[in-house]
Amino acid sequence: MIMLPGILYFLVYKYAPMWGIIIAFKDFNIFAGISESDWVGWQHFRDMFHDSQFYTVFFNTLIISIYKLLWGFPGPIILALLLNEVRHFLYKRSIQTLAYLPHFLSWVIVAGVLQNILSPTSGVVNQFLGYLGIEPIFFLADPQWFRAVIVASDIWKDIGWGAIIYLAALSGVNPEMYEAATVDGANKWQQILKITIPSILPTIIILFILRLGHVLDVGFEQIFIMLNPLVHNVGDVIETYTYRVGITQGKYSYTTAVGLFKSLIGLLLVIAANRTAKKLGHEGLW
Repeated sequence: MIMLPGILYFLVYKYAPMWGIIIAFKDFNIFAGISESDWVGWQHFRDMFHDSQFYTVFFNTLIISIYKLLWGFPGPIILALLLNEVRHFLYKRSIQTLAYLPHFLSWVIVAGVLQNILSPTSGVVNQFLGYLGIEPIFFLADPQWFRAVIVASDIWKDIGWGAIIYLAALSGVNPEMYEAATVDGANKWQQILKITIPSILPTIIILFILRLGHVLDVGFEQIFIMLNPLVHNVGDVIETYTYRVGITQGKYSYTTAVGLFKSLIGLLLVIAANRTAKKLGHEGLW
């Protein structure tokens, strides 16, 4: 009974909609419906691979996703390790609360805050750069800085929320191991390397495998709100591309094919990462 709501959620919102995947192989007509629309086979996939714009958005998605993976995935781990070393209870809880809060803010609010902070005329960041003798930078409209802002804001927003799982894993580490290491003369850094990280390594591996399944999901809401014509060439990603082509232009079948291709890549990466983890002697997802 406890599992039933979760099972129903996945059945209704995850598995039942998979029926719509066949739209990718049909010339979907919204009035005829899925069943009565004409089959076109792999035509939409051929169109996708012959569309030069698709390669641009795919490259942008891959670059932003890799940046988020390289910088964003270790962030919660580092924060959890730092918080784990804090012994003052009130101070530790205060830091945790401040780190969690941004997760509950919508991207609309975060984008508004960023516009004020990064404004080239009145923003705090550019005012500080002005004191250093550096010319103002229009971060949200400069192609060289836009991806960095996207990645940094995503890390700031979710680093505290992501650290919760690692803190829970750290709470299960036997304190006697630290006591024995202290007796043997190990310092804090050696304890982290030899005890803390190996103890939470299974959790890190599982979450990394799951993260690879969403490697091409860079966050539609964040990109959609912050994207503007000046950075369109470096900021347009698969999510915004499918919205623009599928919803505004009515190419439902084509964008379903794009989404299916993206999901297939995530599935293959999860399978490959899981097998690699098994070969290295670690536990995988299955």
